[in-house]
Amino acid sequence: MAKNDYLPLFETKPAKGRILFRLFAASILVGICFICVYRIRFFPVRGKVERWSWIGLFLSELWFSFYWFLTTVCRWNCVYRFPYKNRLSQRFEKELPGIDIFVCTADPLIEPPSMVINTVLSVMAYDYPPEKLSIYLSDDGGSDLTFYAMLEAATFSKKWLPFCKEFKVESRAPDAYFRTAFEPDDDPVKIKEWLSVKKLYEEMKMRIETTTKLNRIPEDIRKQHKGFREWDFVSSKRDHQTILQILIDGRDSNAVDFEGNPLPTLVYLAREKRPQYHHNFKAGAMNALIRVSSRISNGPIILNLDCDMYSNNSESIKDSLCFFMDEEKGDEIGYVQYPQNFDNLTKHDIYACSFRVTQKEFPGLDANGGPCYIGTGCFHRREALSGKKYDKDDCRVDWKRLNDRKVEESASLLEETCKVLASCTFEQNTLWGKEMGLIYGCPVEDVITGLGIQCRGWKSIYFNPQREGFLGVAPTTLLQTLVQHKRWSEGHLQIFLSRYCSLLYGRKKISLRLRLAYCPYNLWAANCLATLYYVSVPCLCLLKGISLFPETSSPWVLPFAYAVFAHRAYSLGEFLWCGGTLQGWCNDQRMWMFKRTTSYFFGFFDTILKLLGYTQSAFVVTAKVADDDVSKRYEQELIEFGATSPMFDILATLAMLNLFGSILAIKKVIFDADRSKVLNLLGLQIYLCLLLVTINLPVYQALFFRKDNGRMPSSVAYKSIIFALLACTLAMYN
Repeated sequence: MAKNDYLPLFETKPAKGRILFRLFAASILVGICFICVYRIRFFPVRGKVERWSWIGLFLSELWFSFYWFLTTVCRWNCVYRFPYKNRLSQRFEKELPGIDIFVCTADPLIEPPSMVINTVLSVMAYDYPPEKLSIYLSDDGGSDLTFYAMLEAATFSKKWLPFCKEFKVESRAPDAYFRTAFEPDDDPVKIKEWLSVKKLYEEMKMRIETTTKLNRIPEDIRKQHKGFREWDFVSSKRDHQTILQILIDGRDSNAVDFEGNPLPTLVYLAREKRPQYHHNFKAGAMNALIRVSSRISNGPIILNLDCDMYSNNSESIKDSLCFFMDEEKGDEIGYVQYPQNFDNLTKHDIYACSFRVTQKEFPGLDANGGPCYIGTGCFHRREALSGKKYDKDDCRVDWKRLNDRKVEESASLLEETCKVLASCTFEQNTLWGKEMGLIYGCPVEDVITGLGIQCRGWKSIYFNPQREGFLGVAPTTLLQTLVQHKRWSEGHLQIFLSRYCSLLYGRKKISLRLRLAYCPYNLWAANCLATLYYVSVPCLCLLKGISLFPETSSPWVLPFAYAVFAHRAYSLGEFLWCGGTLQGWCNDQRMWMFKRTTSYFFGFFDTILKLLGYTQSAFVVTAKVADDDVSKRYEQELIEFGATSPMFDILATLAMLNLFGSILAIKKVIFDADRSKVLNLLGLQIYLCLLLVTINLPVYQALFFRKDNGRMPSSVAYKSIIFALLACTLAMYN
């Protein structure tokens, strides 16, 4: 046996700079303790309003401190993973396992078919033996438009796959590649081929977009493929039979590209939908794909992607296999999670969608037992995803002897057989959706599913390669962003208040640190109460002259000053270290407040109402397209407010409240005879109001100065002024 056969396929290294982080955390903890001492020692003894305002602020600070503690636990230890693909190739080049890739889409209007096929083509072109790749598209919209786009993609792939190999294309999504790449200038033959493939793609894209815009498949095209006959029996998108078509049969010797190389298997599935069966689309789609793929290809490794998350790294499969196929630790790994990155972010990330700092928490989760499953960009071990418990002896895999199951049936027979597996009734009275596959009943079913896998004994890995593995589409309007975070926060809180709460469900199954590490995400929505209190009550008390903070001349101001400035300074330094900008950090702080006062607020109360039986959870798909005006404002980094929403009512009212409070406070400082006393007594509250006014500058601009369609609607402006004036009046005269 060669010396290289004894070397591990991946290496784990602890993060650097942990001592500095721990010293900083310890100093913040000391500051928090002094703040608590101050709150208790100087508790007001007179005035009912003063006492209750003080208690509320103290409780808010206790909550912030508790939440900070949870995030610190998560980040106390961090590890990074480094795979060795060269060792994998030397050891397993001829025994690489089959890979099943699941792509899920829901609606051709908000997830355009042209975008969907870019994701499909990007994973078809992986640097991996194509005969070992099987791609499954789950179309929960049951749209013949998406099916037509898949047929076009199947034809184009015969030219695209050899083109990617010849030109060493990265990324292998045609749209992303041709948007940024330049034609070669060294060889006339290559130039001609490059331009030819680009033209083929642009013509295909135009045909797909034209057909989508017309919302109708031309009759001559419908006659070209038998699959279109399935839609003759579709009564509606909410009520139809299972549609399953094998568009490319990778087992067929005739399934080759233009150079005679084999093509991956490509399958289209629109699972059966019946009004009496209700599951959120992604969990049901994934479970149907697990059952169907086990019959057609049965790859031991499954990659799942959202339709807007195209592959940006052709080596991702081999990177992930380094973890699964490692002889010493690979057998215990249930899934490998990649970060969620986006390719349409503005320079300063106006809606804070990059998760720059949040992604730094995942190496901490990895060190504590493994990251949570975030629903996309994740490689799963089929056994772990299908409900099997980890057993050291039973789960050992000899990859060199592992034979993929070869199905002898014809494609047409497989299609009919697999339709049964994808039907609504197939999983009735089974463990599917409970202990097998993705778990039903929660807007963030992926998190519960990942927790369940870990509680069955499997480990998970977080891997963030230098070249991003996957790139997606971030929301391009503020409302889209807030609605998305509302769904996430609501789902996480539902988990915390259910039997799947990590503190209870993971007891004696996973480590305490990993159980605690889930809590900051589960408690996103609960942050709304403390944040709303802190951005409104100090301002209202300022109007009445009630002091809630130490005098600026008192030494007790130091713990508050240190806790605020040191924490923000560290946050800024970390943000810049992660590749952000100063303006990007300011946007991140603004969105932090916007989300906590709107998305989390509605997510919190929707969860409470659901627990009381007044509402039902609904899965909302975020739109992936925007009109030209919206896109232009997004590129200019103008926040898009151009819609009426209760979320905007709250944002505008809080902004106006702090504006009125700041104006009256400044007036008091200017015209009061003893202005130094006012500044000494109320200085920190005035500073807080002015800080909130600064954060809300884009809101004021949208309320009063902007003339474009992205401004605040007039109705929101009127309501916010009335509500803020009413609150100020009540505070001053009661």
